[in-house]
Amino acid sequence: MTGAVQDQGVLIGLSVVVFALRDGEAVVLTTGGGPDGAGLPFGPFEPARHRTFELALRDFVAEQTTFPLGYVEQLYTFGDAGRESPRAEMGVGARRVVSVGYLALTHDASAVAGPGAAWTPVLDFFPWEDWRDGRPAVIDQVLAPPLMAWAARKDSAARTARVERLFALKPGARWNEQQVLERYELLYEAGLAPEAGRDHDQRAAPLPGRAMVSDHRRILATALARLRSKMKYRPVLFDLTPDTFTLSQLQAAAEAVSGLSLHKQNFRRGVERTGLVEPTGRLSAATGGRPAELYRYRGAEASGGGVTGLSLPGQR
Repeated sequence: MTGAVQDQGVLIGLSVVVFALRDGEAVVLTTGGGPDGAGLPFGPFEPARHRTFELALRDFVAEQTTFPLGYVEQLYTFGDAGRESPRAEMGVGARRVVSVGYLALTHDASAVAGPGAAWTPVLDFFPWEDWRDGRPAVIDQVLAPPLMAWAARKDSAARTARVERLFALKPGARWNEQQVLERYELLYEAGLAPEAGRDHDQRAAPLPGRAMVSDHRRILATALARLRSKMKYRPVLFDLTPDTFTLSQLQAAAEAVSGLSLHKQNFRRGVERTGLVEPTGRLSAATGGRPAELYRYRGAEASGGGVTGLSLPGQR
């Protein structure tokens, strides 16, 4: 089997997006940091060495970063022939790459080691996704003009509508925080993402946001979109929080992941309706003001065995 795979020029690579919270920011575990940017923990699957993909993943993440993975789930398989959004290269002469991405969450953003290993703010890679202080100026001042010019070059009404919809350019348009991947792929297609210039041997406009090696920013965009979506129907946010937390800390965590500014009272009422948390009877003195009550996640029994997440009431 291994010989057949090699004869076809196919290489299976594994990558993982590890999300955590640190100092009120959503962070991701990265490695490297060379001229093409940082990367996700990544390595080839070696059938002779590893019995399963997950065992291989855990081994090379520990080797590259010293960080032990906890719970992981498969995110997506990137394996289309001739895909260009963007190209992934692994190994000399590889004609086809099948890249299997994983998503992991941890509440322990402890120190990591290894060449360039670090916890990097997620929104450093996608600054247009951060609406916590209102509509980001980068959208209208930096992204919209070249995107609309790109759409106009082919006089495409469909392109224009796509740009306007994904970046909420029309007055009163709603921002959909879950469309992270669609926005990144639009920037790539328009030749505005640095990775597009690299992959097509062209000069790309120096846009805000950190570039990444290979197709890792596409994988990160996929993972962030998945996490933002999952927050609404599964209690995944509690995989990122400590055992006890104040409701303000829980809201800050939800805002850090979603990139939204949430209405305080509506968020708290929504949390109380879910029954996902319960007071501990203790107070936190680390809030900088009046001591706040500490809560904890009740676990799977909180919704009677059902599945529920947190609503995200936007600040208006």
